[in-house]
Amino acid sequence: MSAKTVIKRDKSKEQFNIDKIINAVTKAFKACGEDVPEEIIRRLKETNFQDNTSVEDIQDIVEDYLMDYDHMAAKLFILYREQHKNIRNFVASKEAFIAKYKQSSNTANATIDDNSNVGTKNIGVLNAEIHKEDNREINRGMVTNKLKKLFPNFDYKQYRRDLEHHIIYKHDESSMSGAIAPYCCSISMYPFLLNGLKDIGGLSAAPKNLDSFCGLYINLIFAVSAQFLGAVATSEVLLYFDYFCRKEWGDNYWQKPDIVVTNSFDLRKMTIQKKIHQYFQQIVYSINQPAAARGLQSAFVNWSYFDHPFFDAMFGNFVFPDGSKPIWESLNWLQKDFMQWFNEERLKCILTFPVESFALIYKDGHFVDQENADFVAKMYSKGHSFFTYISDTADSLSSCCRLKNKLTTHEFSFTNGNMGVETGSKSVITLNLSRIVQDFCNIAEKKSIKYSNNDVFHTELKKYLCNILERVYKYHVAYNECLWDMYDANLLPVYKAGFISLNKQYLTIGINGLNAAAEFLGIKCNNNKEYQSFCEFIFSTIKDFNTQHNGKFNGHKITLNTECVPAESLAVKNYNWDKEDGYWTNPNDTLYASYIFKPNDEDISVLDKFILHGNRYIGDYLDGGAAAHVNLDHHLDEEQYKKVLKFAAENGCQYFTFNIPNCQCDDCGFITKHPIDKCPKCGSTNISWYDRVIGYLTKVKNWSDGRRLEKRVYSGTKKDLIRDKDKVIIKQKDETSNNVL
Repeated sequence: MSAKTVIKRDKSKEQFNIDKIINAVTKAFKACGEDVPEEIIRRLKETNFQDNTSVEDIQDIVEDYLMDYDHMAAKLFILYREQHKNIRNFVASKEAFIAKYKQSSNTANATIDDNSNVGTKNIGVLNAEIHKEDNREINRGMVTNKLKKLFPNFDYKQYRRDLEHHIIYKHDESSMSGAIAPYCCSISMYPFLLNGLKDIGGLSAAPKNLDSFCGLYINLIFAVSAQFLGAVATSEVLLYFDYFCRKEWGDNYWQKPDIVVTNSFDLRKMTIQKKIHQYFQQIVYSINQPAAARGLQSAFVNWSYFDHPFFDAMFGNFVFPDGSKPIWESLNWLQKDFMQWFNEERLKCILTFPVESFALIYKDGHFVDQENADFVAKMYSKGHSFFTYISDTADSLSSCCRLKNKLTTHEFSFTNGNMGVETGSKSVITLNLSRIVQDFCNIAEKKSIKYSNNDVFHTELKKYLCNILERVYKYHVAYNECLWDMYDANLLPVYKAGFISLNKQYLTIGINGLNAAAEFLGIKCNNNKEYQSFCEFIFSTIKDFNTQHNGKFNGHKITLNTECVPAESLAVKNYNWDKEDGYWTNPNDTLYASYIFKPNDEDISVLDKFILHGNRYIGDYLDGGAAAHVNLDHHLDEEQYKKVLKFAAENGCQYFTFNIPNCQCDDCGFITKHPIDKCPKCGSTNISWYDRVIGYLTKVKNWSDGRRLEKRVYSGTKKDLIRDKDKVIIKQKDETSNNVL
């Protein structure tokens, strides 16, 4: 007697139908290139299935019949059954992700790799986010396969073990092209000036005037950023902007900004400065538009400004295609004009990109270009948000949210015009120093080796860390070879076209969990000799390892550097992973800091933050960079900023920014560059805060819940802001006034 009903996998019931079972078995055999035996069909028809039998029980019965009949037939059915089970599980996992995404407050809370640069939650973003877990597995598989080939005697399974044990983290491996695309870059725009976009798959020829330059530059950014996982820096964009301005209105255009002009394709009468601002607006608003090729996040774009000595070093021998040369006076004016315009424009709309960096030379106790150093202080006092890079020579440049490119002058100053920095990180693997140190201490304890700042402990820890670094080196090499495979297959045209050199890019070893590692050992993370010694030990160990391993592998250049990584999402992940796995974590923290100092430590002064990110602690060890984000609750005045800039320069703090929350009223749109809880224009309390998550200004509501839990101390007017030993450098005048220096 046939069963009346069958219980399906979703717990629903349907009428029993033997033909459905026979069809399923037939499909299983056909999928394996075989015909279902007639004997099996006969036995199925004769079987008296019980009422309310589940689909799984029916398949078990079929499997038993096949085992009795033919082991090979059973194997075919089992394989078919397993394949369909995997498909069902895959679909179920994606449906679960979609459900989670629909219910989440923002995209960052519904992904395995959160990114605050994604401000939109829609079907386009979902399409990019839903495959991240699959991408990660594909990328791990590709690197693993490359390890097998390159290092036959190496235990290639160690790569996955190191990742799953969370002593290392491979950045952006969840991206669609995480194992076959480079990380970030600073490109030369000169090929663009010669050939437009044709060499990277575009249709447009070289720009001929300011209008076509601005339009094509936008296309360039989206075309290049589609081939990278992170930031794209165009250090000389304003140099070329100035070049086309001079072609349009003469070399002295900057001296007559109020002159009304027209041109052949735009007959509207406007002043030169108004036209320039119109082009600024076109570029800036376009690059802040979320890009489909990047999962609906904006292209991460970096611009650089230069003082006079930097200009001379970078562009002194530069020649445009028409034989003309850059002019400092006009570029200097244009840089300042853009910064002032951008600062004002951010009162109309919160604009994230470009991330700006102003490069200054400080030598022999003073800024060589004092005028521009004073201008930097002025722009900070007016509420502008940007980075400052200070060096004693023009042989390095920071052109990203923190990357320091250590290059000789001639490498970015060629007489043929091909002057772009042409560098960046093609791969970033970050060490979880807290877990590494704790793992070592567990081993050392068994050997009765204890931390007491003794030589034996440091010697053994160095060996332990170098063993991990040796593995990281192999992982970087494998990744590098994956990139060269893409290059050889002509899948990275931005390199073939001369915008950047794959051999010039770094393989970066990132650092996270430094503070937690020190605290675990009982070291206070403030300006003290023990912490200084610990930082120097860790940084020098990695730097020495990198130096020893720089060279060539398989004919390809290997250059390692070390960076205190932003760790936008990783800082939260590492802390939570360690806490969940029973490692020591500071109960007063919610994540691992991305700085040498702890941003939640109220006892660390602003001056100490500059010292901790200066020569005493970092020196030249962190050649990949370390950006200090100095959190203030209100902006200082111009004179105060001048003194703080000088203090930073004197202490060798090369790269930093001042971080003051911006706010926008969600009801009337009012924007201010100060933190507020109530709109002064309409009285609404519906306020969105904007802050630097790490490298860039973005809406706090777009942050993950873990990042929003970060405890930040914003130094300000409620207490003395900065102290140097016993001397108050910045003090209050009274309870209501701004701080004075």
